[in-house]
Formats: sequence, structure tokens, C-alpha cells
Amino acid sequence: MPNSQVAGQASVFIFPDLNAGNIAYKAVQRSAKAVAIGPILQGLNKPINDLSRGALVEDIVNTVLISAIQAQD
Repeated sequence: MPNSQVAGQASVFIFPDLNAGNIAYKAVQRSAKAVAIGPILQGLNKPINDLSRGALVEDIVNTVLISAIQAQD
């Protein structure tokens, strides 16, 4: 939305399906050498987050930290 107050400032991407999301997630992560944490599941009664089979130790630690923060609410 061009006149939105958050136009050009969003930090959330929404994709039409899991494959499209995974491709973009990995492409941005690798090309920008960025720390990418996720997926982060929202809207559940308890914190539950997912790791891929190829998760590195850093990915596991980051996900555990996010889950611990979510559990404090």
C-alpha cells in the first residue's frame, strides 16, 4: 500500500507457499551473510519453534533463546 505508514519499512515477508518462502529465506541469508532466525511460530498457547534437519549449532542456540523469551510471557 503506497500510502501506508510502514511502506518501505517492513521486516516481515509473506510468501504464497513454503517452497517460495524457503527459497527466498536461504537466498537472502546467504547473499547478505545475514543471521536468519526462524521459522518463529506465533499465535499458539505455548512457544513452539521448528528447526530444519540441516540446522547448525548457532541456529539451535538462537531458536532456544527465542523460545525461552516467548515462554516468559
